[in-house]
Amino acid sequence: MTTWQGWHRFATTDPPAPPRPDDPPRSRDERLAYHSAFVTIRTPAISKLATQVRTLMILGRHQQTTARPSLIVTGPAAAGKTTALLNVGRTCHLAHTRKNPPPPGSAHATAPVAYVLVPPGATAKTLITEFARYLGIPVTARMTQTQITDAVCHTYTQAGVQLVLIDEIHRLNPRTTTGAQAADLLKDLTERLPATFVYAGINVTDTPLFTGTRGAQLAGRATLITCGPLPARHGTSEPFRDVLTDIENALDLTHHKPGTLPRHTAYLHQRTAGRIGSLTRLIRQAAITAIHDGTERITKTALDAVQLDHLAEQHNRPTRSR
Repeated sequence: MTTWQGWHRFATTDPPAPPRPDDPPRSRDERLAYHSAFVTIRTPAISKLATQVRTLMILGRHQQTTARPSLIVTGPAAAGKTTALLNVGRTCHLAHTRKNPPPPGSAHATAPVAYVLVPPGATAKTLITEFARYLGIPVTARMTQTQITDAVCHTYTQAGVQLVLIDEIHRLNPRTTTGAQAADLLKDLTERLPATFVYAGINVTDTPLFTGTRGAQLAGRATLITCGPLPARHGTSEPFRDVLTDIENALDLTHHKPGTLPRHTAYLHQRTAGRIGSLTRLIRQAAITAIHDGTERITKTALDAVQLDHLAEQHNRPTRSR
């Protein structure tokens, strides 16, 4: 998805859909493929991010003199940050193309969304090269960073990019010379491109990105959205149980008993520490196993047999008393 062609294919391909009562039964292979891809569960973080992005895009639409307001999605690993980012990007892409269909004879006239990954050990030049690669802007070894930046700003403006999604932002370290230059490049792009920027990274507030002069500039322009573990209870609501119910409703198992997963809310919350990534992986693996072994249902015994990702396993490992 870090090229326009890949992003366009992702955004315009119908996401997996849960089975409906009047649908014909799917084959075993179709159901295995479905649980492998699975649906995107709409978490509170996705809803909040969607609202904020829509509002800030309108807020900055006619802003000319300074950088537009931006967003930072932060939180621990496996909390659903990238999923939220991609979901909002797809929504923006589809909304734009519905309002602005490409003219006859053209596959697509504009590129409303850009998705860029910060490369490991990013320098300003390697980062701007990723921006260029997304839209297929030719870059040669002899081109300077300034030349590439000028080409990116011109092409992105001509292509109508309105939303720039930058993932893995925690890889930037403004305390190093190269990291500081890369951070300055992003600041420059926000001032030169007529687009709303949304950054996502692991525990961004604990990184050097929010310290010093550069950090103050970023913090002063960005709204922070925390995509953390789902709490078992929030006031009178039960966010984790609600998400668990949505996941269960999306399963495609012939003998699964509705209400089984919500009944084990406390167990699943403790086991996954409320992380949506760990939770969906656990249930998808259990569903795939249930199809393979013919049981076609998920039970607590089946969940116990699934080995979680290392992060979740570490959380559940008992601490040794000294």
